[in-house]
Amino acid sequence: MCNHHIIPGFRKEDSNHNAHHEEWSRRSFIQALGLFGGGAMMLGSRSLTASNPSPLSAALSAAETDRILVIIRLKGGNDGLNTIIPLSQYDDYANLRPNIRIQEGSYFNLSDEYAMPNFMNSLESFWGDGKMKVVHGVGYPDQNLSHFRSSDIWASAEPTTEIQSGWLGRYFESLYPDYLANPPEKPAAVQIGSIGNLIFDGVDNNYAFAVANPDQLNEIASSGNAHDLDNLPDCAYGEQLGFMRGITNTTYRYAGVIHDAYTAASNASTYGDNELAAQLSIVARLIKGNLGSKVYMVSIDGFDTHANQEVDHQQLLSSVADTITAFYSDLEAGGMDSEVLSMTISEFGRRVEQNGSQGTDHGSCAPMMLFGPALNGNGFVGNHPSLTNLDQNGNMFFQNDFRQIYATILQEWLCLDAQMVNDALLGEQYESAPLGFGCSTLSVDDFSDIQAFQHFATYEGNQTMINYIMPRASRVVIKLYNIIGQEVATLQDSFSLEGKHAINVRQASGQRLATGQYVYRISAGNNNFSKSILVK
Repeated sequence: MCNHHIIPGFRKEDSNHNAHHEEWSRRSFIQALGLFGGGAMMLGSRSLTASNPSPLSAALSAAETDRILVIIRLKGGNDGLNTIIPLSQYDDYANLRPNIRIQEGSYFNLSDEYAMPNFMNSLESFWGDGKMKVVHGVGYPDQNLSHFRSSDIWASAEPTTEIQSGWLGRYFESLYPDYLANPPEKPAAVQIGSIGNLIFDGVDNNYAFAVANPDQLNEIASSGNAHDLDNLPDCAYGEQLGFMRGITNTTYRYAGVIHDAYTAASNASTYGDNELAAQLSIVARLIKGNLGSKVYMVSIDGFDTHANQEVDHQQLLSSVADTITAFYSDLEAGGMDSEVLSMTISEFGRRVEQNGSQGTDHGSCAPMMLFGPALNGNGFVGNHPSLTNLDQNGNMFFQNDFRQIYATILQEWLCLDAQMVNDALLGEQYESAPLGFGCSTLSVDDFSDIQAFQHFATYEGNQTMINYIMPRASRVVIKLYNIIGQEVATLQDSFSLEGKHAINVRQASGQRLATGQYVYRISAGNNNFSKSILVK
């Protein structure tokens, strides 16, 4: 007898989420189910997400460079004035922060004009050895002071319009449009913490999988599957269970390679007992184990210091400084430190004046710190904002647009094509910031063809249509796959003239299709494209 079961790993969605399904958010659906090989697992007792190649991260996989970017998210809004102390404006700083300022004699000088608090003194030699730079006053026009919205802005690189993709998620459609059908062997980006942040999101990427512990990865790596698909009950429940197990198995695509890299290396530094240390110690092992991922993102929470800032902020910044030092010492032991650039990001800074709770409220711009031998010397980028010329809310005016730093790192550190960097930053072009490194950029074959060909789905009533626009006449093949990668139907295999075309998915399939999520692959000329689609 086959009884009704609840399938492990899938929870009943609440009514609000079900209501949203009427409009079908592909991002939330795909992230919930964990399709096509990205995901999260437990590694070294920490949750780790391996993103699928987003637009950017797919390009990074193909980039002819061994360089790696590590993004350190200071979650909550870091107080930049107590991180990089403006000695040239110290009197104004002290007057505005009588109780929470860094006292004279409690900091070490980076220059005659700027200092860092003594509790970050593990970075003093880092600065002296030319492995650190500071970008002053990083922000954007009309700074949003909401944690959620500002985090999305930093992730999406779009301050004015709410969009559901990230700056590390915008190369997919243009450079690697056939990702869903042909993902790479290794994850292009790895994220620990900050799950749900948009930074790696394209349209169909950054999908979730879960593994309990590294030991379970051994089983997955050796068998290729996490769940048995053979011994299933012979009933409707058995069919559903097999379907869900098949989906889950596809999400373990990267578990083996991550496990292999993790176990191939060990930590050569002693890390502290804090969340950031635990995360970066894992990243160091993956880098030294030659995982091959080009981007890592870690996160440390607690920077929303509305109260008790003097104690809490000191503890947080001490953890950051000590962990950065241990991380690069670890990489240096493996001969990898020169290939790794790290940078801090935070959704906003803090207000200049302290509040009545011995803390600071949400503010505007803040310094961005960069670390690594590749910087080729210490220094400051841009001018520090004034502490007396403030906006109507008592906040500083930003001096450097965060997207300029993104653009510089993408093009000059990660060696990506300048035009594609501009496209990833939504068509805006930014001058390079003087960060101390450079790189010859790559060109992309057939980019003009990819740009000219367009394809997209539309939903008219209960009909699902695949639309495409031909820049010139060519043979077109469209195949439909289910979400575990099995071919369902050939929708078209014929010559198409220049212009607009539309295919009714249900009619063209010649069969009864179950309502749900599918992937279509379209081949036009010498280019292949694949995209997620809902068949109604």
